Amino acid sequence: MPSIRVFLLLLMFSSSALFAQKTNDLIRELQRDLATMQQDLKSLNSKFDERIAVITTLLNQALRESDSASKGVAVIDRELKNALKEQQGLVVNSLAPLGNKVDGLSTDYSSLSENVKELSVRLNKQQVTLEKILTAVTTIQQPSVPPPGAPQASGPAGCPPAPGVGPEQVYTQAMRDKDSGNADVALIEFQDYLRCWPNEEKAGDAQFYLAETLYNLKKDFEAAVTAYDTVLEKYPDHKKAPDAMYMKGRALMMSDQRVKAKQVLQELIKIYPNSEAARRAKGVVASMAPAATPKKRK
Repeated sequence: MPSIRVFLLLLMFSSSALFAQKTNDLIRELQRDLATMQQDLKSLNSKFDERIAVITTLLNQALRESDSASKGVAVIDRELKNALKEQQGLVVNSLAPLGNKVDGLSTDYSSLSENVKELSVRLNKQQVTLEKILTAVTTIQQPSVPPPGAPQASGPAGCPPAPGVGPEQVYTQAMRDKDSGNADVALIEFQDYLRCWPNEEKAGDAQFYLAETLYNLKKDFEAAVTAYDTVLEKYPDHKKAPDAMYMKGRALMMSDQRVKAKQVLQELIKIYPNSEAARRAKGVVASMAPAATPKKRK
């Protein structure tokens, strides 16, 4: 029995020693692995630091290059804007005198066109007047010979104004020239009508429109007063008599004869109280009345 106990003790002791040996070996192996891992970690940290340093350097370089490029772009943009502004100023300065010249030429052309138009109208009037004068001269120089047995004409010399022309034609042409502004020609035609056909139906109209031509187109107000007087004297019962009296008053006003004008208009209101001319005359007379002086308050 004692030998068995000894054997068991020896077995236990040897097992404990073997376990301790294995444990120590395992610890040393773990320590070697840990040292190796620490060395590897240190190496990785070193490589990581190197990579970070390289990346940081590259980033700084990229930032410097980007900043330089931005500055270059800003400089180019500024130079382009300055160049464009300078060119724009040059173009504007170059076009300004040209625009003034074009405006001046346009004004000159318009003025020239108006002058040419006015000259053309005057030439046409003069041509018509010359034609009428030539016709009248020819008629006087070569009077028509009446057929045998026909009564001799007893009218004024130079009537009719042209061979084969009647009162209706002369009156119509005179009205046409008056309405188109050919004052000189219209006056000659109205005068021809009144000279050759003083007793025709439209003689009163011809005298009235002759006066109207002097008033509206020629602006000869004194001559117009005389012409309107002729209407009232020779054709007192004519339908245009009230209008002739009204226009006579207006012509006197335009001639700075306001007292006479007022008298004529008041006479018109008295003689033709229900006429349209009298209604207009009342308005003119009312405007000519002096303003009432306000009474002073006590």
